[in-house]
Amino acid sequence: MHVTKTFWFLVTLVCFASHLAAQSTAGQDISGTWDVDTPDGRQRIIVRPDSSASFNEEIVRWRVYENLLYIAFGDEWVGYNFELRRGKLTLSGGDLEEPLTLDRVGPPTPLPKGATVPPEPPFKPSER
Repeated sequence: MHVTKTFWFLVTLVCFASHLAAQSTAGQDISGTWDVDTPDGRQRIIVRPDSSASFNEEIVRWRVYENLLYIAFGDEWVGYNFELRRGKLTLSGGDLEEPLTLDRVGPPTPLPKGATVPPEPPFKPSER
């Protein structure tokens, strides 16, 4: 699988408003510190309940709506099917060629001091 910076930026967007995080599917809480194996090695993604997510130096927005995890990529949202089971978060669909599984390794860390979260683009789930 060819992995691009765009792909990882999208994953980190997993990376939503805090009130929407609380209503994630079936009460599932996807916030946390997650590791994922990639062709470039193990990568770390932080998903916070305040709707922010971080990957390396990138900070993005995420949201759960109905049964999909949306990640704001630039000025649009991309929806992914997700399943949270036994400390593993599996994403599929959207722009992924094959499912991607992340391992929860701990709670989310706070947003770095001085870091800013980009504004949310308009959310229009019916246009997905």
